[in-house]
Amino acid sequence: MKAQKALAATILDPKFQEVFNLNKGSIPVRLDMDMAKFDKCALDSMTEFKASAQSGDLVPSMAHGMSTTSYAQGAIFDVVTNFFNDSNADPKETAQKLAKAVKAAM
Repeated sequence: MKAQKALAATILDPKFQEVFNLNKGSIPVRLDMDMAKFDKCALDSMTEFKASAQSGDLVPSMAHGMSTTSYAQGAIFDVVTNFFNDSNADPKETAQKLAKAVKAAM
């Protein structure tokens, strides 16, 4: 427990968040960060993130396992990956496969 708290404190430290996110090309998880060193894309992203969080329009991320089960996520990723990797894939057929895959995973 002590090590977990120490790791969380390190990761949430403003300096770590700055260095990590500047190198990763993302925005900090902390909303109280000084964004002076970030580019326009990051600044715009943080502005939109804060606004949507405040308005209640923030949507959880499927990619980060926050909006659905891992089974549904895997089914969606499989169908979408196959679609993009097959130059002859039919969009209507893929939509049907996607609906079927999600229903089966739920």
